[in-house]
Amino acid sequence: MRSTAEEEPLQPLLSGRAQKKKQKFKAKKAQKKALVKEQKKREGERKRKEWEGRVAGLSEEEREKLIGSRNGSRKERMAKKLEERESKVKRLNEAKTHGQNIVVDLEFASLMTPSEINSLVHQSQQEKGCENGGGTANILNCYAINGRCSSPGHLWLTGCHGEMEIQLQRLPGFDKWIIEKENRPYIEAFQDRKKRLVYLTTDSENILEELDPRKIYIVGGLVERNRWKGITMKKAKEQGIKTAKLPIGNYMKMSGSKVLTVNQVIEILLKFLETRDWKTSFFKVIPQRKRCEADSEKNQGDSNREDNEEAADQVKRKKKRAESAD
Repeated sequence: MRSTAEEEPLQPLLSGRAQKKKQKFKAKKAQKKALVKEQKKREGERKRKEWEGRVAGLSEEEREKLIGSRNGSRKERMAKKLEERESKVKRLNEAKTHGQNIVVDLEFASLMTPSEINSLVHQSQQEKGCENGGGTANILNCYAINGRCSSPGHLWLTGCHGEMEIQLQRLPGFDKWIIEKENRPYIEAFQDRKKRLVYLTTDSENILEELDPRKIYIVGGLVERNRWKGITMKKAKEQGIKTAKLPIGNYMKMSGSKVLTVNQVIEILLKFLETRDWKTSFFKVIPQRKRCEADSEKNQGDSNREDNEEAADQVKRKKKRAESAD
């Protein structure tokens, strides 16, 4: 068996400033996690006391009637949840034939540490952050985003072997995912459709103006991408396949790194399939911290409205989960 030192490539030393930034991010994440846990605990306690208060002064007949009504509501929620799940399955199955093919290239596992592979596969959607400081570039989130779309794409995972395959198999319900899982590299899986392959990379000189339903778009599954600058472009050139980059520069200016996480790129593609509008897709997905100040101020109103809507949606989802736990 190989040692941990042999499995993990040497990591570049971080500057003092970078280390402080990383520690600050971890501390903030831990604080947020603790706060969410405490809020859930308080909410559960509030609901319990509220229920006890409602039934305390009731007669036996009234209590049974209230419990029956509560159970009926629970059955309705379960039926609605089942209906939503069936609708999702139907949409994803239809996407196999009619959906846009989008590939996540997982052949970079040998360049990542086990913890980075784990981050790419598992990391929670709640752990928002830039890709180079603890980002949310995970496959679990990609599948969830696609499943919520009214017109989802057809996702492919290629190069699933070794540690990457082990981590994928640990995902809840992974065997039942409606997604293509390939141990082979995409260049082999699509050898009869090589001319349709387009690798999306920020290093390309070709700007992606429109999504072609006949094309197969590839997104590199790589964490800490700044450590391997130009690697996806180099790979595409060596394989003789086309490349393109998202037209971000036509609609906004990025502050700092222009590198997006895997699920940010995929969500942008899915938003564009729904809206056919790049600007809407970019401003809906790309975090405000990654935009220049001018762009952020220009779209502050829209961003605030979208943030408020997202916050409201999160509250609704938490409320549903709490009700389901009753």
